[in-house]
Amino acid sequence: MIRETVRTDKAPKAIGPYEQAIKVGDFIYTAGQIPLDPKTGNLVEGGIAAQTRQVLENLKAVLEAGGSSLDRVVKATVFLKNIGDFASMNEVYAEYLGQVKPARSTVAVAELPRGALVEIDFVSLA
Repeated sequence: MIRETVRTDKAPKAIGPYEQAIKVGDFIYTAGQIPLDPKTGNLVEGGIAAQTRQVLENLKAVLEAGGSSLDRVVKATVFLKNIGDFASMNEVYAEYLGQVKPARSTVAVAELPRGALVEIDFVSLA
């Protein structure tokens, strides 16, 4: 199978040795996105709702760059710094993916890069 790199300036550049997403066959595998503003590279402030919204906007841009969209997401993994933020994260998540309802795992973690409150990655149909 052919492996294609997916990149866009509408999402933050990778902050390590990885790509924003990789397209293989009929699938796009995104890297985890944290709530960085793609224009400034700075962490978005405003709490879990604002950070979740930025993460999902970043992922939307990456999927679109790969020829996909949020309505083609089949699997999501959500990492939360505080599991107490689950309900607030879930409200914003439902705005973006409520009709699609992909399979999802949500886990609490001790820390996330740059002090982020949330990180999400997707697997999507291309």
